[in-house]
Amino acid sequence: MASLPMNAGSTLEPLLARLRAAPRFALIGIAALVVALLVALALWSRSPDYRVLFADLSERDGGAIVAALGQMNVPYRFADGSAAIMVPAERVHETRLALASQGLPRGGSVGFELLDQGKFGASQFTEQVNFQRALEGELARSIESINAVESARVHLALPRQSMFLRERQPPTASVMLQLYPGRTLDESQVAAIGHLVSASVPELSVSNISVVDQFGRLLSLPGSDGRGAGTAEFRRVRDIEQSYVQRIESILTPILGPGNARAQVTAEVDFSRREETVEVYRPNQEPGQAAIRSQQTSESVQYGNAMPQGIPGALTNQPPANPAAPITNPQQAPDGQDPAGAQPGTDNAAGNPAAAAAATQPAIPGDERREGTTNYELDRTITHLQHATGKVARLSVAVVVNHVPDAEGNPQPMPAERLDELRELVRQAMGYSDVRGDTLNLMQSAFLGPIEQPLPWWREPLYLDLAKTVGGWLLFLVIALWLWLGVARPAIRRQAASNEAKAAAAAAVETQQNDEVDDMIAAATKARQQSRYQENLETARELAMKDPRAVAAVLRSWMEK
Repeated sequence: MASLPMNAGSTLEPLLARLRAAPRFALIGIAALVVALLVALALWSRSPDYRVLFADLSERDGGAIVAALGQMNVPYRFADGSAAIMVPAERVHETRLALASQGLPRGGSVGFELLDQGKFGASQFTEQVNFQRALEGELARSIESINAVESARVHLALPRQSMFLRERQPPTASVMLQLYPGRTLDESQVAAIGHLVSASVPELSVSNISVVDQFGRLLSLPGSDGRGAGTAEFRRVRDIEQSYVQRIESILTPILGPGNARAQVTAEVDFSRREETVEVYRPNQEPGQAAIRSQQTSESVQYGNAMPQGIPGALTNQPPANPAAPITNPQQAPDGQDPAGAQPGTDNAAGNPAAAAAATQPAIPGDERREGTTNYELDRTITHLQHATGKVARLSVAVVVNHVPDAEGNPQPMPAERLDELRELVRQAMGYSDVRGDTLNLMQSAFLGPIEQPLPWWREPLYLDLAKTVGGWLLFLVIALWLWLGVARPAIRRQAASNEAKAAAAAAVETQQNDEVDDMIAAATKARQQSRYQENLETARELAMKDPRAVAAVLRSWMEK
C-alpha cells in the first residue's frame, strides 16, 4: 500500500517539474482551455429549458407550424399529455415573431362544437350569437375544402324577424376567400359557393351573397342569381350579334368582294322569365249536341174552388160568389180564338165535343205553373305557357358598303336600284320583322385606305440606314478585333517567344564559348605567370648564391618600407 503513493509521487514529480519549467502564458492558456471544456461539458449535459410556444392548435395549424420550425432549424417537442408545441425558452419570442410573419397560426374556425361549451344561465342573445358563430365556422370549413381556397371567412347578417310580414328583412351574407398563389375560381365555383351558403341559411337568397377574394375583387356578380347569369347573358347577346354580323357579311362578300362591306348589329334580348296561364271558354254548341250537366223541372196544377185566403176571420168565411157563365162573359184569346181553341166562324159544339161540354159546364177556377231549368256543360281550355328566355326582342343593323370600281378601276357609287337590292338581301339575311320594330340602315361610301400612323423615331428610314451603317462598321471592327486578339496576336506572341528562345540559346552558346575562351586565356596567363615566377625564383636563387650581401640589402630595404 505504501508503494502506490511513492510511485504516484515519482510519476508526478517529472510532470510538475515540466510545468514549473513551462512559460507562464502557456500555463494560463492550458488552464483556460480546461475551464472552457468543463463549462461546455456541463452545458451539454444539461437539458435545455423548453417553454410552450402554442397550445390548443388545430391539426392543420399544428402541421404548418411543425413544418415551419423544421425549416427554421428550431428544436421542438410536444408536451406530455397534450398537443402543445414547446421550444427552447430563449427562442420562444423570436420564434413567435417569425411564425407570425408567415401568418401562423391561422386560427381555425370554430364550428358547432362551440355549442358544447354552453354556460349555465346564458341569455337568449348569447345563445343566438354562439349559434351564428358556429354556423359561420361550419360554412368556412366547408368552403376551405375547395382545392383553390386556402382559407375562408363567412359573415352572416341575420336580422330579427318581425311578426309582421311586410316588416321582415331578408338575411344577407358575405364570404372572404384567401386563394392559394396562382389559383383562381371560375364562375361555376363562385356560384357553387353562393348556393352552398344560401342552402345553409333559411330564407337567404343567392343574390344577397357577396364573394370577395384577398385582392378585394368581387367574384359574385351584383344582381345575378348566383349562377353567373349576368356574364352568361352578356355572352349570349355578344354571340347573337356576332352571328348576325357573320350572316350579313358572308352574303355580301361574294357580291361586293372581300373587305367591301362592314356590318354592325345591336341586339336587344329579353331574358325575363315569364309563365302564363290562359283559361278560355268556347260559346255554346248547337242544340242537341251539348252535354247536359243538370236539369230541374217544377210543375204545379190547381183546379177547383179557390182556397180561403187572407186573415182568418169573418171575412174569410164568406161563401164564394156565383160564377159567371161563359156565354155571358166569354174569354177572348189573344189571337182572336175562343177559349176552347175553335177557329172563328166555326161551331164549337160541332167541331169539338169536349169544348162543347166544357162550354155547357160552369168555368172552374184553377192555377197551372210549369218551371224548367237545364244546365249544359261549358267548353273550357286551360293553357300554361312558359316563355323561353334569351329571345331576340329587337335588332338594329347598320351596314356600310364600298364603292364599286368601274372598268377602269376607279371606284364609283352604286345606283339606287342596286342599293335597294342589297337592302332587301340584308333584310332577308337578318330576318327583318316589323313586329319587333327592327331597323336597318344601309349606306355606301368610299372606304379610305389605312391611315398611316406616325412612325416612331427608331423606325424612321434615316435612322434605320444610319443604324445599318454603324452596325456594319461595328461588325467589321468586332471581326477585326477578334482576328487581331484571337489569331494574329497569339501568333505574333508565339513567334516572338520562339525568336527570344532562339536568341537566348544563341546567347547562351556564345556566352559559353566566351567563357571557355576566357578560361583558356586565364589558364594561359596563369601558366605564363607561373613560368615567370619560376624563372624569377630561379634568378633570385642564383643571385643569392652569387651575391648574398646584395640580396640581404634588398630584403632590408623591403622591410624598411
